[in-house]
Amino acid sequence: MSAPPEAVQPVYSVVVPFYNEAETAAALIAEIGQAMAALGEPWELLMVNDGSRDTTGEILQQAAAAHANHRYLRLPKNRGQAAALSAGMQRARGRFVVTMDGDGQNDPADIPALAALLDGADMVVGIRAGRRDSWLRRAMSKFANAIRGRLLDDRMQDSGCALKVFRREVVPVLLPLKTLYSFMPALAKAGGFRLAERPVNHRPRLGGKSSYGFVAFLWKPAVDLVGIWWFRKRSFALRGVEVEEIGAPKAP
Repeated sequence: MSAPPEAVQPVYSVVVPFYNEAETAAALIAEIGQAMAALGEPWELLMVNDGSRDTTGEILQQAAAAHANHRYLRLPKNRGQAAALSAGMQRARGRFVVTMDGDGQNDPADIPALAALLDGADMVVGIRAGRRDSWLRRAMSKFANAIRGRLLDDRMQDSGCALKVFRREVVPVLLPLKTLYSFMPALAKAGGFRLAERPVNHRPRLGGKSSYGFVAFLWKPAVDLVGIWWFRKRSFALRGVEVEEIGAPKAP
């Protein structure tokens, strides 16, 4: 007799933060379901409501009620994208974690191709091909990637791409930064994990408008960049290093 759906241990945990995404949430959730079905493994979806003031919460709650593998997490007030992301990752049960934005610009159909690269990597990062953003946003992103790459040497073409797939063992090294998305590869590399990247589709928003402005996009990352640079200078990684205990106590 097979176990009920809610008792199945997921292989993949998809974490999606939502903030005032009532126009996009239902369609995106359906797309995620189609993409994950192609992997042929048990999975769960963690939908994190970051204090939305529209009907996003109701939509996510209905989805959780309709699907045993959909989990609805709610932050009582808006704490920011990174806080919502961290809340979901900390509760993920899968061996692998998938992150993506809730506005529909990341294409869930790219998830299987990223997951296929995990045989030789611990974190796979998407490279947004043909970005469907304003020229100003693209220019700021290009500038930020250049500065981040020079200081942190993560060697990623598009660290800020929200679509990432990684092993759950990576989660503990992802510091709770306000601009976590952009620094996940650098933090993973500092923790001794292997990185890979692959081009992914980038689409116009499915609806609504961006809820994050200049402060979230440029100023906060600049502050976090200084902190990460200091962290990498002061940290060390033991992952993959064999440690021998001399004179280990014998089992009784």
